[in-house]
Amino acid sequence: MKIFTTAQVAELDRYTIENEPITAIDLMERASMQVADWIAGNIDYNQRIAVFAGPGNNGGDALAIGRILTWMNFNINVFIPDTPERFSDCFRINLTRLNEIANFTSLSWAEDAELPDLIEFDYIIDGLFGAGLSRKLSGFPARLVHHINNSGIPILSIDIPSGLMGEDNCDNDLRNIIRATHTLTFEFPKLSFFFRENELFTGQWEILPIGLHEAVIQKAVTSYFYSDIQTMARILKPRNRFSHKGTFGHALLIAGSYGKMGAAVLAAMGCLRSGAGLLTVHLPKSGNQIMQIALPEAMVTMDESENAISGISLSASYRAIGIGPGIGKLPITVKAFRNLLEISNLPLVIDADALNILSENRKFLDLLPAGSVLTPHPVEFERLTSKAGSEYERLMLARDFCKSYNVFMVLKGRYTATISPDGSCWFNTTGNPGMATAGSGDVLTGILTGLLAQGYTSHEAAILGVYLHGLAGDLSLGSSSEEALLASDIALNLGNAFSSLKSNSGFGKAEKKNHF
Repeated sequence: MKIFTTAQVAELDRYTIENEPITAIDLMERASMQVADWIAGNIDYNQRIAVFAGPGNNGGDALAIGRILTWMNFNINVFIPDTPERFSDCFRINLTRLNEIANFTSLSWAEDAELPDLIEFDYIIDGLFGAGLSRKLSGFPARLVHHINNSGIPILSIDIPSGLMGEDNCDNDLRNIIRATHTLTFEFPKLSFFFRENELFTGQWEILPIGLHEAVIQKAVTSYFYSDIQTMARILKPRNRFSHKGTFGHALLIAGSYGKMGAAVLAAMGCLRSGAGLLTVHLPKSGNQIMQIALPEAMVTMDESENAISGISLSASYRAIGIGPGIGKLPITVKAFRNLLEISNLPLVIDADALNILSENRKFLDLLPAGSVLTPHPVEFERLTSKAGSEYERLMLARDFCKSYNVFMVLKGRYTATISPDGSCWFNTTGNPGMATAGSGDVLTGILTGLLAQGYTSHEAAILGVYLHGLAGDLSLGSSSEEALLASDIALNLGNAFSSLKSNSGFGKAEKKNHF
């Protein structure tokens, strides 16, 4: 699914109004009805609700919502600014409509104006400012935002929390942004919703469809996407009934060192359960028995070193290579990794200690095979590049890095971002806090390597692998909890993740197409 900038969404609105055709006020009514219906299904009718409307179209939405909720017999009090010279046309129309069935309270927006008493209310609807806001809040609006935030009352924001920008908030004053309990956004999520520092403002967010023109949405070009089950199912390759293990590729994992053989086992489990036909794990000698007992389906080649990776030889049969889990950073391992970079003609999946070696040996970056997939968590990414002041800045750094070195990056987080050399970015929507556990990343390395072995492109393997990894983690909670979830649970639930993806998306029932 596509993510658009606020400027693009405004253009989509305009196109819909001109070509559906529909008037701007009727499109606003459609959106407001969606919000009102959500409120009717989630908030008790006996709740006393304060609706705060700003002077623009977001305020127009708020007025329409207040009117519709009044029809529904909610106890509503609408607050509007005493700045009629700033009212948008749609605000004026909805104010007239509201006044026909309900009273409203006009607030002075003067710098030192009195703030309304909120003690009588159970819920607040925030419609002060929308996605078109282009400067940080100050003066009375900022005071009002503080007042609402400090009330302790649940807050529902319309489209976007007031004060939050749709994309870059690096120069914003984060003190002057509504801290919503819920955000109901129209048609598409805002890019800023996917950044960790903005969760404080968005709370739980949901997308409400408002019927923007489908043809122009399909044609519109964007660099940002988020994963959904239908798109992921279109990537998934069907299996021919005459397939054999050679059909699904031979993967090589280079993993493990003394005391960290578990990382190799977890990566190997992820690789095999992602569908690779054959897997060889290159291990220090001391890891042979551990792997053979833990995962007899995996083949093993033993390093000359007893406890570390010191050399790597490649077979022409390998179709994918993953390196990093538990390998450490001994000089002999650093040398072996450099040699691999020099001789490999395959994209590599690079994780954990292999990433740390890259960050400490920056000349190695120029040796990265084109199309390699790097999987850093935020600290590893910082070591590779530089410290970012926000997740938006981190994303921009990642895009520059991928373009410079012609690689893909899986930037781990709540909404793990997969960045391509062309600058496009996919945000993942599966996963849960229980996956923040030792070994979870090792399983992901195995999954990505296994998908590459099966013939998926680096881009396909990255976005599909991340989605399946998160989905397996979500399915693990069916028999566990976030606190008790183990990395091995994720690997063991990969089969259920594949089944869920197929059964909930109509996989195999229609022509397979890729749309990105």
